[in-house]
Amino acid sequence: MFIGCLFGVIGAFLQTFAPYHALSYFIGGRVLLGIGQGLCACAGPVYLGEVSPAEIRGTLMSFWQTNYSVGAFIAFWANYGTTPRIHSMKDWSWKMVVLLQILIPALIMFQLPFCAESPRWLVQRGHIEKAEKVLRRMRDTEEEVQAEILSIREAILFEKEVMANSYIALWKDVSVRKRLIIIGLVNVGQQVTGQSTLAQYSSTIYKKVWSSTSTINLINAINATFAILFTLNAAWMADRFGRKFLLVVGGIGMGVAMLIVPVIGLSTPDTPAGGKTEPVGIAIVAMLFIFILFYKPSWGAAVWILNGEVFPMYVRTQATGMCTQMQNVAGCIFNQFFPTFYANCGLKTFFFFMSCNFSLAAFSWWFVPETKTTSLEEIDVLFGGANHTVKGADLLHDEMARNTIEIVEKPGKPVGVTEQEETAGSKVATLV
Repeated sequence: MFIGCLFGVIGAFLQTFAPYHALSYFIGGRVLLGIGQGLCACAGPVYLGEVSPAEIRGTLMSFWQTNYSVGAFIAFWANYGTTPRIHSMKDWSWKMVVLLQILIPALIMFQLPFCAESPRWLVQRGHIEKAEKVLRRMRDTEEEVQAEILSIREAILFEKEVMANSYIALWKDVSVRKRLIIIGLVNVGQQVTGQSTLAQYSSTIYKKVWSSTSTINLINAINATFAILFTLNAAWMADRFGRKFLLVVGGIGMGVAMLIVPVIGLSTPDTPAGGKTEPVGIAIVAMLFIFILFYKPSWGAAVWILNGEVFPMYVRTQATGMCTQMQNVAGCIFNQFFPTFYANCGLKTFFFFMSCNFSLAAFSWWFVPETKTTSLEEIDVLFGGANHTVKGADLLHDEMARNTIEIVEKPGKPVGVTEQEETAGSKVATLV
């Protein structure tokens, strides 16, 4: 996360202060920003999922998407504020918006040294006592700490003994492969809902009604404001109703909104200039706001929650990275063809997004299992895999038995044995 934010700061700085007409500098800054975003988009959800208690994991992880909306809020309102002053501010009318990209990454970089490392990452590397200290900062009771540490150790021990820790494991393990396909398609689905395309080209649609750039920027800024409120719905819905519920209901709601938009546009007469009247434009904007109402807590927030929680520890970062990058690939493709699509078909393009959203709702109903309140170490069962904690418990028992023999034969604490293991081993030794 730190390196990703650092790339973001350097990229934004390079864009803002690129020499006049030196487009290569500006493009280079965009590349650095893309690299930084890719790193953070992989590490962020994984970290949030690993430090969150299972019963409120969805609530905490929903703030990932909420802060996406906060970023859009800052960007769109800054854009609206600088538009009327474009002549007095000159180049700084756009440089100010670009420079704001430094703000949040710099804030995150300042906070990260004070954040605890993931306890699962620590256990994976054998730092059991450090993991316990971290969990004591995040859990209410010592019983919760010890229970979670035990389940983490069991799962990781099983994965180390049985699984291959490489990209090959993404395809060798049937359960992981199934998850990779399902969650990968869910991430592609996030882009085919139409949200990303509308965020990029909403101004093109609004120009059919309003000629004022300032008015269009104001609509986008208000949209970004409501997006924050709509995303907050995921905070109380994700763990109460579940991720699957959000995806299904969100897909249906977005499909209905995408159906009504072209019906309004195609059933009303055009103005002499070929556009739409302002009341028709307001009705279309209202339906696009309804679309955002359904999108943000579902195919906005729930997708990121699933990204960070469904994969086992030994391939979690690799699989999450691949799935999140599928968003970028799909977004790139759809954003390329949408201008031509819209130019040729106009508002009929929304029928395409309507069918996509209804299809995504059906896909979620049939293929996406519910993961709410399930611990990260036991999610494998939902996708047809083994219970890593149960399998790991047998291995851990054997390991503790071997440690017991060492205690009996060589008094003293064996290297790498925790105090809990030593106590348990001593009890067994007494029985022996």
